[in-house]
Amino acid sequence: MQFDRRAFLVSSSAGALLGFLGFDLGSSAAYAAEATVKYGKMTSTICPYCGVGCGAIVTATGGKVVNVEGDPDHPINLGTLCSKGNALFQVANSDRRLGKVKYRKPGSTQWEDMDWETAIKKIAANIKKTRDETFVATDAEGRVVNRTEGIACIGGAALDNEECYAYSKFARAMGVVYIEHQARI
Repeated sequence: MQFDRRAFLVSSSAGALLGFLGFDLGSSAAYAAEATVKYGKMTSTICPYCGVGCGAIVTATGGKVVNVEGDPDHPINLGTLCSKGNALFQVANSDRRLGKVKYRKPGSTQWEDMDWETAIKKIAANIKKTRDETFVATDAEGRVVNRTEGIACIGGAALDNEECYAYSKFARAMGVVYIEHQARI
């Protein structure tokens, strides 16, 4: 017998129907009711990767994420997560963060290591320089616009809604008008 998508849906529907028709599914329901977390704290959250807003349950112990799973009570995803949502555990526990920044001087072909403190100061100086050079206080008709057209900002899928809000407010406070998010591109 070939087991395709249709056969899978029919068999899974039949299993659900058996429960509704009075067959005893009590042992599995009892097991699910007794399932508790021995170590750690379960917290419900929203997946940060796209605008769908799937619910997830994150279990953490000692400040470290030990499990991520879909929230079965969430109305959007009903306990399922896409591949990016399933990777939340790996993102939370990744030890592949950069300790140093790679920097290449203008005109150079070689990368150099730079510490974070120096890199952040350099980035801030470059943003200020670009903003000062490209700031437009009034448009051609004399209206006050207070914007910079030399900087563009793009948000990433790893930012959650609150981070995107803070990021866009920061960009707008600098006068940036070209603000986009990678989910729309």
